[in-house]
Amino acid sequence: MDRGRPDDSVADALSAASGGASLGAPITGNLSVIIPTLDAAATLAATLAAIGRVAQVIVVDGASSDATAAIAAASGASLLTAPRGRGGQLAAGVAAATQPWLLLLHADTRLAPDWRAAAQLEPSLAGYFRFRLDTPDRRARRLERMVTWRNRRFGLPYGDQGLLIHRDLLRAVGGVRALPLMEDVDLVRRLGRARLVPLAADAVTSARKWQTEGYLRRSARNLACLALWFAGVPPWLIQRIYR
Repeated sequence: MDRGRPDDSVADALSAASGGASLGAPITGNLSVIIPTLDAAATLAATLAAIGRVAQVIVVDGASSDATAAIAAASGASLLTAPRGRGGQLAAGVAAATQPWLLLLHADTRLAPDWRAAAQLEPSLAGYFRFRLDTPDRRARRLERMVTWRNRRFGLPYGDQGLLIHRDLLRAVGGVRALPLMEDVDLVRRLGRARLVPLAADAVTSARKWQTEGYLRRSARNLACLALWFAGVPPWLIQRIYR
């Protein structure tokens, strides 16, 4: 596609967000980063800037009504469109990726500057980053500890921790399914705990949703959705609760 010339406001947003991303780790030269988006203009510039230079960045947009597409184009990312739904958008990005390594990343999640050094894996394994929220709130620290425990005890990292995976392994477990939600849980369950490795760098996610909805309410709703998924409730029905 013709990305054109970014307007000054978009370029300024990318420039302001770019502090600190470093270059050069083994996997990153053979890496496609895939980011599904929907009205993500408030966070996407910082997410893209934190990635820094990799072989390929693909933003798969689900018909945003804000400046998401313009920000993606200004960054030099490949911009695709796909029907709205994170699982389907990720699957579209995987299909378009040209590199052997894939990083599935949310649009409101910024990788820490040391993520490149941590992004080293055997192709038979998949890795996820440490969950962090971008607030000093003590409730966020408690939630982070709970997520760490969930990952260790049940092998259930969520999509807001990123997932680094070789395309051969992703293909072997059946790829990303075009689910309206729970696509992250669906994928890591098919991978299994033995193939999931924690990576020693932070994935810093926006705390806005927890601040808006309340930490207890949002956490309870996420837990309810997870329980329903394990009980075999169809994802389209769980989506009604999630929204």
